Amino acid sequence: MTTTLSSPPSAATPAVGASPDPALAALAERHGLTVSGARPSLPAYVRQLWDRRHFISSFASAKLSAQFAQAKLGQLWQVMTPLLNALVYFLIFGLLLGTKRGVPDYIPFLVTGVFVFTFTQSSVLAGTRAISGNLGLVRALHFPRACLPISFCLMQLQQLLFSMGVLVVILVCSGIFPAFSWLLVIPALLTQFAFNTGLALVMARLGSKTPDLAQLMPFILRTWMYTSGVMYSLSNITRGKHIPGFVQFLLDVNPAAVYIDLMRFALIDSFHHSQLPPHVWALAVGWAVVAGLAGFVYFWKAEEAYGRG
Repeated sequence: MTTTLSSPPSAATPAVGASPDPALAALAERHGLTVSGARPSLPAYVRQLWDRRHFISSFASAKLSAQFAQAKLGQLWQVMTPLLNALVYFLIFGLLLGTKRGVPDYIPFLVTGVFVFTFTQSSVLAGTRAISGNLGLVRALHFPRACLPISFCLMQLQQLLFSMGVLVVILVCSGIFPAFSWLLVIPALLTQFAFNTGLALVMARLGSKTPDLAQLMPFILRTWMYTSGVMYSLSNITRGKHIPGFVQFLLDVNPAAVYIDLMRFALIDSFHHSQLPPHVWALAVGWAVVAGLAGFVYFWKAEEAYGRG
């Protein structure tokens, strides 16, 4: 039998897992040196993000410009894609299944729902791939990793604003003209953006460790869409039916449905306050605060792990 002997670690090279030399640690602290890749404190992390706000906005704009750069119609696809989705849903749900019955101004109703839900859907999908799809950038440069999912959500917001211009044309052609209630679009979009960003940050951390999650998310989001009243009125579907209390509660607090209903209430005259879920503005702000803060902290907790392994 042969025995292999290994020499003990020298004094100059500490063993793996050994605590650092206190004298060296004090020297590093005195000269402002920190551990490479260490997670900063939460306030410091927020300051770093604020310092890179110009990078976040520029990165979002560049990604948006490059998204359809190879297509002949270019940036027109930013608007045409959700419009074509709305057309398909109108043919299948509105005409074939008859969900337009009992819904005044069904076309504006449908297009608003499609545009608003697409904003959340695209933000979540982009967030899922934010780290795993940009490993070269993550490994090459040192910056707060939250810049990436926030940039992708900002890109989706910019794309929604393009679509909103088309929605205004559809509203006017349907006999719905600008009113003071349209100003409610601003807080509705801001709260939805905060909610989407928090959700994207959560998915970015999960997707960084489980890339296959990006293949599963479209099925989950499609199920979410069908329960959010995008193509039909939830109140019409549930009216006169015995719905268990907890199911009705889940329908009322569904954040996607909350933001869709707020936008419809702001823009469409025939969509009345009685069609909104109870305490709708409290729900919108609550979802934005809870998802935004919880998602940010959850993402920050794994800051030093992104791009490794």
